[in-house]
Amino acid sequence: MASWVFNCHTLSFFLPSNPITKQQPPNHNRTSTFPPNRSNPSPLPRTTLVRVKNSSSATAAEQMKEEESMMSIDNLNRFFDLNKGNWSGSFHQFDGHGNLMQKVSTKLAVSTYGEDELISLIQTLYIKQPPSSTSISGYEEEEPEWAEYKIKETNMFTVDKYQQIGFFPDERAFSLRYQTAGMLETVLRQGVLGEDDTGEESPKNLKLPSRQPAIVCENCLYSQEKDRRVRAFHIMDPKGILEMLLIFLEDRDGGVLFPPFLENVGDNKDRILPFLGKWKGHSITKRSGVYGATIAEADSVALLEMDDKGQLIQDINSTSNTSDGQEVTTNVHWKGTMSGNLVTFEDAYQFTFLPGGMYMGCPCDIAKSVAEFKSFHLEFGWVETPCKRQRLVRTYDVEGLAVSSTYFSEIKL
Repeated sequence: MASWVFNCHTLSFFLPSNPITKQQPPNHNRTSTFPPNRSNPSPLPRTTLVRVKNSSSATAAEQMKEEESMMSIDNLNRFFDLNKGNWSGSFHQFDGHGNLMQKVSTKLAVSTYGEDELISLIQTLYIKQPPSSTSISGYEEEEPEWAEYKIKETNMFTVDKYQQIGFFPDERAFSLRYQTAGMLETVLRQGVLGEDDTGEESPKNLKLPSRQPAIVCENCLYSQEKDRRVRAFHIMDPKGILEMLLIFLEDRDGGVLFPPFLENVGDNKDRILPFLGKWKGHSITKRSGVYGATIAEADSVALLEMDDKGQLIQDINSTSNTSDGQEVTTNVHWKGTMSGNLVTFEDAYQFTFLPGGMYMGCPCDIAKSVAEFKSFHLEFGWVETPCKRQRLVRTYDVEGLAVSSTYFSEIKL
């Protein structure tokens, strides 16, 4: 178990690292295939399913256990199917104020092997290398080279226990957590410095993640218009302060000639405009884990507007029903001040507005929440079209464990 100190309070994590193994860059003139390495597969704990016989001795608890096991396997397969394929896109690094620091072209090849509870997800990441500084003028520019990295396999055990998955199969959205930012650091270093660079003289805009980040959270939303997705990463430094925000924008298969990039990344004006107004929607909250039982549903109306004093006002009203049929309404009212693309609310929470109709939210100081024994949440929102948006909210307990995830689907009124 690894532990990081948050001021005078310790926040513990139970996740092992998710290392990657560096490989030699492939021949870019060769069409790559990505067969699973069956000769030496990673060891996978075998899950034993409880088989309840049709007898009077079968208890309700045993039946429930079998149903949950089968549901977990079905959800795992749906999660893998959602991720499989060849993804082409771009990786963007922003600071906490929404300023673009770097962008890199990437490819991701995702496949599976095995079956039932022994199925595994294999991911190979390709990072476009910077052009050679020794190129000779007058000669045709060489085709770009791509560095190749094998990401550690994902299976039933890792997504359930370590990454504490929050999965919404029908809505096509998921949340994961990591202990380290090793893979993300690799993308930054390889996409900017080059494979042979020691990194001692980094470009002035390049910032690598801390070696012991407090939290690395991935929220992924899929497009409702095309076969596209956005994977958004919060990285909190060892003290629990936002260190950087990272975005993968990816299209699947189809031989994409021009991988998607966030548009107008250098334009810091009016990023908040797509979010202003009144939004009506529905939310689903699920426990963390592959089984991911639904624990709450609610209808909501959210309002975001500027008042005559220049303050940003957010009002969220949610209505849900209790188990005995009673209707419960809750209200959240926040006031905030805006500086550039960063909004800081009175309740020590902040929004960073990004290009492409995206924003990411987090506490200003997670260490303070932990020290006060308060749960906290991270969120990611995407307005893909002017009248529709999706949001993912990841809730953590006071020990930093992801206990639930909430998906919102909303339309603009």
